[in-house]
Amino acid sequence: MASTGKINVTYPTVVDRAYQEYKRHRKVSDIMSSGVVITTPQTSMIEAARIMGERRIGSLVVVRYGTPVAIVTERDLLSKVFAADLDPADVSVEDVMSFPLIRVCPDIEIREAARTMIRKKGRLTVFACGELCGIITASDLIREMPDARETSMTVNDFMTKDVVYVGEDEKISDVVRIMGTERIGSVIVTTGGNPSGIFTERDLLSTLMARGAALDVPVGEVARSPLISAPAGISIHKAARIMAENHIRRLLIIKRKRIAGIITARDLVEAYAL
Repeated sequence: MASTGKINVTYPTVVDRAYQEYKRHRKVSDIMSSGVVITTPQTSMIEAARIMGERRIGSLVVVRYGTPVAIVTERDLLSKVFAADLDPADVSVEDVMSFPLIRVCPDIEIREAARTMIRKKGRLTVFACGELCGIITASDLIREMPDARETSMTVNDFMTKDVVYVGEDEKISDVVRIMGTERIGSVIVTTGGNPSGIFTERDLLSTLMARGAALDVPVGEVARSPLISAPAGISIHKAARIMAENHIRRLLIIKRKRIAGIITARDLVEAYAL
Protein backbone atom coordinates (compact mmCIF):
# COMPACT_ATOMS: atom_id res chain seq x y z
CA MET A 1 0.00 0.00 0.00
CA ALA A 2 1.36 3.38 -0.92
CA SER A 3 2.01 5.60 2.04
CA THR A 4 0.27 8.89 2.28
CA GLY A 5 2.19 11.94 3.31
CA LYS A 6 0.94 15.03 4.99
CA ILE A 7 0.69 18.16 2.95
CA ASN A 8 1.95 21.16 4.84
CA VAL A 9 -0.17 24.18 4.14
CA THR A 10 0.85 27.49 5.62
CA TYR A 11 -1.97 29.91 6.18
CA PRO A 12 -1.33 33.60 6.72
CA THR A 13 -1.55 34.62 10.33
CA VAL A 14 -3.68 37.46 11.62
CA VAL A 15 -0.49 39.53 11.83
CA ASP A 16 0.40 38.70 8.19
CA ARG A 17 -3.04 39.72 6.98
CA ALA A 18 -2.99 42.89 9.04
CA TYR A 19 0.44 43.81 7.62
CA GLN A 20 -0.67 43.26 4.03
CA GLU A 21 -3.76 45.35 4.65
CA TYR A 22 -1.58 48.09 6.13
CA LYS A 23 0.71 48.01 3.08
CA ARG A 24 -2.27 48.42 0.77
CA HIS A 25 -3.44 51.48 2.68
CA ARG A 26 -0.17 53.26 3.32
CA LYS A 27 -0.23 57.05 3.33
CA VAL A 28 1.78 59.65 1.48
CA SER A 29 3.55 60.47 4.76
CA ASP A 30 5.01 56.94 4.76
CA ILE A 31 6.95 57.36 1.51
CA MET A 32 7.48 61.08 0.90
CA SER A 33 10.94 62.63 0.88
CA SER A 34 10.92 65.11 3.74
CA GLY A 35 14.22 66.82 2.95
CA VAL A 36 12.85 69.21 0.33
CA VAL A 37 15.57 71.26 -1.38
CA ILE A 38 14.56 74.81 -2.25
CA THR A 39 15.76 77.60 -4.50
CA THR A 40 14.71 81.14 -5.41
CA PRO A 41 13.23 82.60 -8.61
CA GLN A 42 16.41 84.63 -9.18
CA THR A 43 18.74 81.61 -9.18
CA SER A 44 20.29 80.83 -12.57
CA MET A 45 19.41 77.53 -14.19
CA ILE A 46 23.07 76.52 -14.30
CA GLU A 47 23.19 76.89 -10.52
CA ALA A 48 19.86 75.08 -10.10
CA ALA A 49 21.18 72.24 -12.28
CA ARG A 50 24.36 72.05 -10.21
CA ILE A 51 22.35 71.77 -6.98
CA MET A 52 20.09 69.06 -8.41
CA GLY A 53 23.12 67.17 -9.73
CA GLU A 54 25.00 67.30 -6.44
CA ARG A 55 21.93 66.19 -4.48
CA ARG A 56 21.01 63.59 -7.14
CA ILE A 57 17.45 64.88 -7.30
CA GLY A 58 15.26 65.96 -10.21
CA SER A 59 13.54 69.04 -8.85
CA LEU A 60 13.74 72.07 -6.57
CA VAL A 61 10.84 73.84 -4.89
CA VAL A 62 10.91 77.57 -5.62
CA VAL A 63 10.35 79.85 -2.63
CA ARG A 64 9.44 83.53 -2.87
CA TYR A 65 9.39 85.64 0.31
CA GLY A 66 9.40 82.49 2.39
CA THR A 67 6.44 80.92 0.57
CA PRO A 68 6.70 77.85 -1.73
CA VAL A 69 5.21 78.98 -5.05
CA ALA A 70 6.54 76.78 -7.86
CA ILE A 71 8.81 73.92 -8.87
CA VAL A 72 11.68 73.66 -11.34
CA THR A 73 12.73 70.27 -12.72
CA GLU A 74 15.37 68.57 -14.82
CA ARG A 75 12.78 68.34 -17.60
CA ASP A 76 12.41 72.15 -17.53
CA LEU A 77 16.15 72.41 -18.10
CA LEU A 78 15.94 70.15 -21.14
CA SER A 79 12.72 71.33 -22.78
CA LYS A 80 12.82 75.06 -21.96
CA VAL A 81 16.54 75.80 -21.97
CA PHE A 82 18.56 73.33 -24.06
CA ALA A 83 15.78 72.69 -26.59
CA ALA A 84 15.57 76.46 -27.12
CA ASP A 85 19.37 76.63 -27.58
CA LEU A 86 19.72 78.92 -24.54
CA ASP A 87 22.67 79.18 -22.17
CA PRO A 88 21.53 77.99 -18.71
CA ALA A 89 23.79 80.61 -17.15
CA ASP A 90 21.64 83.32 -18.78
CA VAL A 91 18.27 81.82 -17.79
CA SER A 92 16.74 82.24 -14.34
CA VAL A 93 14.59 79.71 -12.50
CA GLU A 94 11.70 82.17 -12.75
CA ASP A 95 11.85 81.98 -16.55
CA VAL A 96 11.11 78.24 -16.68
CA MET A 97 9.56 77.15 -13.36
CA SER A 98 6.12 75.50 -13.25
CA PHE A 99 3.30 76.77 -11.05
CA PRO A 100 1.09 76.45 -9.15
CA LEU A 101 2.45 73.61 -7.04
CA ILE A 102 0.50 70.35 -7.08
CA ARG A 103 -0.40 69.93 -3.41
CA VAL A 104 -1.51 66.85 -1.51
CA CYS A 105 -2.08 66.11 2.16
CA PRO A 106 0.21 63.66 4.01
CA ASP A 107 -2.70 61.45 5.08
CA ILE A 108 -4.07 60.56 1.63
CA GLU A 109 -3.50 57.00 0.40
CA ILE A 110 -0.67 56.29 -2.02
CA ARG A 111 -2.93 55.14 -4.85
CA GLU A 112 -4.84 58.42 -4.69
CA ALA A 113 -1.52 60.28 -4.82
CA ALA A 114 -0.63 58.29 -7.95
CA ARG A 115 -3.92 59.27 -9.56
CA THR A 116 -3.29 62.92 -8.73
CA MET A 117 0.21 62.75 -10.21
CA ILE A 118 -1.07 61.34 -13.50
CA ARG A 119 -4.03 63.71 -13.67
CA LYS A 120 -1.98 66.83 -12.87
CA LYS A 121 1.16 65.66 -14.72
CA GLY A 122 3.81 66.60 -12.21
CA ARG A 123 5.60 65.92 -8.96
CA LEU A 124 3.53 66.25 -5.80
CA THR A 125 4.36 68.59 -2.93
CA VAL A 126 3.07 67.56 0.48
CA PHE A 127 1.62 70.21 2.79
CA ALA A 128 0.46 69.80 6.38
CA CYS A 129 -1.37 72.71 8.02
CA GLY A 130 -0.20 74.96 5.21
CA GLU A 131 3.48 74.08 5.66
CA LEU A 132 5.61 72.27 3.08
CA CYS A 133 6.72 68.97 4.60
CA GLY A 134 7.66 66.68 1.70
CA ILE A 135 7.71 65.81 -1.96
CA ILE A 136 6.58 62.72 -3.90
CA THR A 137 8.11 61.57 -7.19
CA ALA A 138 7.27 58.73 -9.55
CA SER A 139 10.27 56.81 -8.20
CA ASP A 140 8.86 57.06 -4.67
CA LEU A 141 5.58 55.58 -5.87
CA ILE A 142 6.96 52.63 -7.84
CA ARG A 143 8.90 51.45 -4.80
CA GLU A 144 5.48 50.65 -3.32
CA MET A 145 4.15 48.78 -6.33
CA PRO A 146 5.63 45.33 -5.60
CA ASP A 147 3.63 45.31 -2.35
CA ALA A 148 0.40 46.38 -4.03
CA ARG A 149 -2.28 43.91 -5.05
CA GLU A 150 -1.09 41.98 -8.13
CA THR A 151 -2.96 42.61 -11.37
CA SER A 152 -2.94 41.13 -14.87
CA MET A 153 -1.54 44.32 -16.41
CA THR A 154 1.73 43.95 -18.30
CA VAL A 155 4.40 46.37 -19.43
CA ASN A 156 3.27 45.91 -23.04
CA ASP A 157 0.20 48.04 -22.32
CA PHE A 158 2.14 51.01 -20.95
CA MET A 159 5.64 51.06 -22.46
CA THR A 160 6.80 53.58 -25.04
CA LYS A 161 7.60 51.86 -28.32
CA ASP A 162 9.29 54.82 -30.03
CA VAL A 163 12.75 54.55 -28.50
CA VAL A 164 15.23 57.27 -29.53
CA TYR A 165 18.77 56.17 -30.47
CA VAL A 166 21.94 58.25 -30.81
CA GLY A 167 25.41 57.26 -31.92
CA GLU A 168 28.18 57.13 -29.34
CA ASP A 169 30.11 59.90 -31.12
CA GLU A 170 27.32 62.49 -30.95
CA LYS A 171 28.10 65.44 -28.68
CA ILE A 172 26.18 65.65 -25.42
CA SER A 173 25.11 69.22 -26.26
CA ASP A 174 23.34 67.88 -29.37
CA VAL A 175 21.87 64.92 -27.49
CA VAL A 176 20.31 67.03 -24.73
CA ARG A 177 18.82 69.31 -27.38
CA ILE A 178 17.16 66.25 -28.95
CA MET A 179 15.91 65.11 -25.54
CA GLY A 180 14.48 68.54 -24.79
CA THR A 181 12.80 68.88 -28.19
CA GLU A 182 11.31 65.38 -27.99
CA ARG A 183 10.44 65.85 -24.29
CA ILE A 184 12.05 62.57 -23.31
CA GLY A 185 14.25 61.75 -20.34
CA SER A 186 16.65 59.30 -21.97
CA VAL A 187 18.22 58.05 -25.19
CA ILE A 188 19.79 54.72 -26.06
CA VAL A 189 23.41 55.07 -27.15
CA THR A 190 24.62 52.79 -29.94
CA THR A 191 28.06 51.51 -30.87
CA GLY A 192 28.41 50.20 -34.38
CA GLY A 193 24.64 50.34 -34.71
CA ASN A 194 24.07 48.15 -31.64
CA PRO A 195 22.64 49.38 -28.30
CA SER A 196 25.50 49.77 -25.83
CA GLY A 197 24.36 52.20 -23.13
CA ILE A 198 21.83 54.73 -21.92
CA PHE A 199 22.08 58.46 -21.24
CA THR A 200 19.47 60.14 -19.05
CA GLU A 201 18.56 63.59 -17.81
CA ARG A 202 19.85 62.57 -14.37
CA ASP A 203 23.22 61.68 -15.92
CA LEU A 204 23.33 65.18 -17.40
CA LEU A 205 22.86 66.72 -13.96
CA SER A 206 24.88 64.38 -11.72
CA THR A 207 27.73 63.38 -14.02
CA LEU A 208 28.26 66.65 -15.88
CA MET A 209 26.56 69.78 -14.59
CA ALA A 210 27.27 69.07 -10.94
CA ARG A 211 30.98 69.16 -11.84
CA GLY A 212 30.76 72.04 -14.28
CA ALA A 213 31.91 69.72 -17.07
CA ALA A 214 31.70 70.72 -20.73
CA LEU A 215 28.92 69.31 -22.90
CA ASP A 216 30.96 69.10 -26.09
CA VAL A 217 32.21 65.57 -25.38
CA PRO A 218 30.86 62.40 -27.05
CA VAL A 219 27.85 60.92 -25.27
CA GLY A 220 29.50 57.51 -25.41
CA GLU A 221 32.03 58.67 -22.80
CA VAL A 222 29.36 59.09 -20.12
CA ALA A 223 26.60 56.67 -21.19
CA ARG A 224 25.87 54.02 -18.56
CA SER A 225 26.13 50.32 -19.26
CA PRO A 226 25.27 47.49 -19.18
CA LEU A 227 21.70 48.07 -20.21
CA ILE A 228 19.15 46.66 -17.77
CA SER A 229 16.23 44.98 -19.49
CA ALA A 230 13.26 42.66 -18.98
CA PRO A 231 11.26 40.45 -21.33
CA ALA A 232 8.05 41.69 -22.95
CA GLY A 233 4.91 40.53 -21.23
CA ILE A 234 6.11 40.76 -17.61
CA SER A 235 3.72 42.27 -15.09
CA ILE A 236 3.97 45.90 -14.05
CA HIS A 237 4.75 44.66 -10.53
CA LYS A 238 7.80 42.69 -11.69
CA ALA A 239 8.98 45.69 -13.71
CA ALA A 240 8.60 47.93 -10.66
CA ARG A 241 10.60 45.45 -8.56
CA ILE A 242 13.43 45.34 -11.11
CA MET A 243 13.55 49.13 -11.29
CA ALA A 244 13.47 49.55 -7.49
CA GLU A 245 16.18 46.93 -6.93
CA ASN A 246 18.47 48.50 -9.54
CA HIS A 247 17.68 52.10 -8.56
CA ILE A 248 16.67 53.04 -12.10
CA ARG A 249 13.72 54.94 -13.53
CA ARG A 250 13.69 53.38 -17.00
CA LEU A 251 13.63 49.74 -18.05
CA LEU A 252 14.19 48.40 -21.56
CA ILE A 253 11.70 45.79 -22.75
CA ILE A 254 13.06 43.03 -24.99
CA LYS A 255 11.17 40.89 -27.49
CA ARG A 256 12.86 38.38 -29.80
CA LYS A 257 16.27 39.70 -28.69
CA ARG A 258 15.44 43.22 -29.85
CA ILE A 259 14.37 46.36 -27.96
CA ALA A 260 10.59 46.52 -28.21
CA GLY A 261 10.14 49.56 -26.00
CA ILE A 262 11.02 51.33 -22.78
CA ILE A 263 8.93 51.74 -19.66
CA THR A 264 9.48 54.56 -17.20
CA ALA A 265 8.61 55.13 -13.57
CA ARG A 266 5.84 57.49 -14.65
CA ASP A 267 4.41 54.83 -16.99
CA LEU A 268 4.22 52.43 -14.05
CA VAL A 269 2.57 55.05 -11.86
CA GLU A 270 -0.07 55.47 -14.56
CA ALA A 271 -0.72 51.72 -14.47
CA TYR A 272 -0.76 51.66 -10.67
CA ALA A 273 -3.24 54.53 -10.59
CA LEU A 274 -5.90 52.65 -12.58
